[in-house]
Amino acid sequence: MDSWLQPIELEGNLVKLIPMQQLHKEGLLQAAADGNLWELWYTSVPSENTVDEYMEFALKEQDENRALPFVVIDKRTNKIVGSTRFCNIDAANRRAEIGYTWYAKQVQRTGINTECKYLMLQHAFEALNAIAIEFKTNFHNFPSRNAILRLGAKQEGIIRNHRIDKKGIVRDTVLFSILENEWGAVKTSLEFKMKKKYS
Repeated sequence: MDSWLQPIELEGNLVKLIPMQQLHKEGLLQAAADGNLWELWYTSVPSENTVDEYMEFALKEQDENRALPFVVIDKRTNKIVGSTRFCNIDAANRRAEIGYTWYAKQVQRTGINTECKYLMLQHAFEALNAIAIEFKTNFHNFPSRNAILRLGAKQEGIIRNHRIDKKGIVRDTVLFSILENEWGAVKTSLEFKMKKKYS
C-alpha cells in the first residue's frame, strides 16, 4: 500500500498539475509574489525566506509516501500560478487530504481552483478508489472555507486548539470531507460549473 499514490501529471482545459521538483522554486516564488501571498497570516505560502524549507518539507513528505505535492501550470501562459497537494495520506484506509493550496492573485476566482480540485478528486475516487477525501483550513480563512463548500464538500466540524503555528498562535481548524458515495453528485456539479466557465 506504500505506493498507493504515485507521482502523476493531471491535465484539464485550463491547467496542468505537475509533481513538484526543486526546479520549480523560482516559478513558485513568482506566483506567490502576485499579491504578496506570504503576508496572509492564516495560510502557508512560500516567500524568499521560507521557500527552501517549504519545498524540502513537501518533497520529504512525498519521499515518505505521506504527500504528493503539485505545481499548478496555467496552460494559457505555461507558467506556474500556484501549488496544491495530496497530503496526510492514509493508504491502508484509502483516504487522503487535499491541502496546501494557494494561487497567484491574478488567477483566483477564474475557474482554475475548480478544475484543479476536479482533477484531483477524479483521480482519487476513480483511479485510486479512495473512500474519502478531506479538506482542512484555518477557522479564520473564510475565502478557503467558502471555496471548499463551493466544491461540494460537507463540513464535519471544528477541531478546537488544533495546532500552534510558528508565531505561537493557536489555530482552530475546520474539517470538511467528500465521501466516495457523494462523488457522483459532486462531479456533476463541478462539471456544470466548469462548462459555464468555458462557454
